[in-house]
Amino acid sequence: MNAAVRAVTRMGIYVGAKVFLIYEGYEGLVEGGDNIKQANWLSVSNIIQLGGTVIGSARCKAFTTRAGRLRAARNLVEHGITNLCVIGGDGSLTGADIFRSEWGELLEELVQDGQISKELAQENSRLNIVGLVGSIDNDFCGTDMTIGTDSALHRIMEVIDAITTTAQRYLALVSGLASGADWLFIPESPPEDGWEDLMCERLGETRSRGSRLNIIIIAEGAIDRSGKPISSNYVKDLVVQRLGFDTRVTVLGHVQRGGTPSAFDRVLSSKMGMEAVMALLEATPDTPACVVSLSGNQSVRLPLMECVQVTKDVQKAMDEKRFEEAIQLRGRSFENNWNIYKLLAHQKPAQEKSPFSLAILNVGAPAAGMNAAVRSAVRISICQGHTIYAVSDGFEGLAKGQIREVGWHDVAGWLGRGGSMLGTKRTLPKTCMEKIVENVRKFNIQGLLVIGGFEAYEGVLQLVEARGQYEELCIIMCVIPATISNNVPGTDFSLGSDTAVNAAMESCDRIKQSASGTKRRVFIVETMGGYCGYLSTVTGIAVGADAAYVYEDPFTIHDLKANVEHLTDKMKTDIQRGLVLRNEKCHEHYTTEFLYNLYSSEGKGIFDCRINVLGHLQQGGAPTPFDRNYGTKLGVKAVLWMSEKLEEVYCKGRVFANSDDSACVIGLRKKVVAFSPVTELKKVTDFEHRLPQEQWWLNLRLMLKMLANYQISLTEYISGKMEHVTRRTLSIEKGF
Repeated sequence: MNAAVRAVTRMGIYVGAKVFLIYEGYEGLVEGGDNIKQANWLSVSNIIQLGGTVIGSARCKAFTTRAGRLRAARNLVEHGITNLCVIGGDGSLTGADIFRSEWGELLEELVQDGQISKELAQENSRLNIVGLVGSIDNDFCGTDMTIGTDSALHRIMEVIDAITTTAQRYLALVSGLASGADWLFIPESPPEDGWEDLMCERLGETRSRGSRLNIIIIAEGAIDRSGKPISSNYVKDLVVQRLGFDTRVTVLGHVQRGGTPSAFDRVLSSKMGMEAVMALLEATPDTPACVVSLSGNQSVRLPLMECVQVTKDVQKAMDEKRFEEAIQLRGRSFENNWNIYKLLAHQKPAQEKSPFSLAILNVGAPAAGMNAAVRSAVRISICQGHTIYAVSDGFEGLAKGQIREVGWHDVAGWLGRGGSMLGTKRTLPKTCMEKIVENVRKFNIQGLLVIGGFEAYEGVLQLVEARGQYEELCIIMCVIPATISNNVPGTDFSLGSDTAVNAAMESCDRIKQSASGTKRRVFIVETMGGYCGYLSTVTGIAVGADAAYVYEDPFTIHDLKANVEHLTDKMKTDIQRGLVLRNEKCHEHYTTEFLYNLYSSEGKGIFDCRINVLGHLQQGGAPTPFDRNYGTKLGVKAVLWMSEKLEEVYCKGRVFANSDDSACVIGLRKKVVAFSPVTELKKVTDFEHRLPQEQWWLNLRLMLKMLANYQISLTEYISGKMEHVTRRTLSIEKGF
């Protein structure tokens, strides 16, 4: 919420508006007085990393009455406020819409009572409303993600990594996927009658296969088919009595709301906050109250009450025990998450073997989420009846015959592990093609799943281009992009990039904090990423950096001079810290040391400088919930796609695949998971700099500069479109 408050405040000031902060929610709006304060640029400095909300939030009974809303209207009119941005759940946003619909009548009543003049009423005759959805539950229809959800998942995974259970519908579902839970209870899909026997049987089977720990997740509001609540204590007693397992209950409660916000939430809130201001500026008397939503990577505006209505339809469907419809109304990805969870958690290995053998390997540098993808790919392959081989050390291991068949339990516990459990190297196939072909033939490998970075994509492309020489390479191949650099063509997000951004963000938070109470200081921080500036740019937005230098956005000595002057002016105010990020290969000559010397020299007497090179800590650590969930989904989807392709090209006991669409990169493109042939992607790849020729995230750089108070023309800002909500348009990839 603080990132959103910061973005709305600064964007409002940026466009020349007066901005007021209303403290303690609707209660502050009704009470007025010191609860309504005009803000300046510095009012929201250094809050982006804080949890909760610095302006407070409170439930307000008075605002639910007309008398309360009358007082609120008078307080707004007295301050000349005619545009209101509300950050909250569907109750708060519904209240805002009611307030807007009554506005004219409220002003008339205030005039009649002599509380305001007719002239004042005419000056403030229209109230514009825009909503931002702040809710950890992600249960508001119309947006892919709500503010706070990703941070709540971070808290949940921290606890699950340490121990066991959790709560809350969407949170429970994604946590179940991201933690590899053995059993999951959610309100939208009550278990079938007799679930007690099935669950205990399932838990017994996992123990017999060597598992030492079982995780059961129970969402708040979980019920059985008859509507009877399923409590954590009931499940605990059941497990103890039936199986005799040592069992513990952990109720997370408000721990899910605490802590510093994740990078995803900071960027999401900033993007939504800026769009909210533009929506208010562009509002007309005919514009309905809107909510700013996230659709894929784009900000869109949706009519507020249409979203609220569909959200209520979900609850109505559940109340009437229409559970399948409730899941569909939640959105395509909620349903997708649930189906994938059931595939991985409740299916058993196939009774009959298929004729297909798949090999899986990691290529390039280690990236968080690789192990989650391997785990789900192995297990779904076993469910399909395939023989599945694990290859150590990438293409080099494939050439050396470091290949072993793996089973269900071999990947147990891999979900939350960082790095690569298989081992990974950067070796490309062209250096050992003959030996790779020999082992593909020896092990009768008909499908190759390669999880890795640019080398994984380039390596598969080399194998495809060698098909004319080696018939053994006419097999099905799929690349799951996994690299902190996020530089693989065919996807908007690579596995590991979210974890890397969070690692870099946490380091920058600590670096900024280290300067508390000291003299004015500017930090020059170097990030990884090769020539790709994604990591530097997104981290810069998440930490409120003053500048982020990247290869894709060329800069000159004149730009550097302007940046130094900007920071010098900033340091003359009450702000005592500056942060400049530099992507490691952004410029051949303007190195990190050069920037340090430049800023130190030009800032002499005003501020001093320090260098920090983040290095390999950006690769390390446990994967974030996003990367665990994303890796799990991509592993499943990749194997299902490969299975389908293998069936298509299987004839007379052998596989022969040489079409372009038999070797693809799987990735999230806007809001759809797509399979892109590597031969097609070759046309849009800059191989010299290991980059896609077009990168969506470059649009974010405008936001970074505007929120750092660089004067940029508003004509460069592309506003979100107004769309309408239907049940069909809600089939979004929520949670990706």
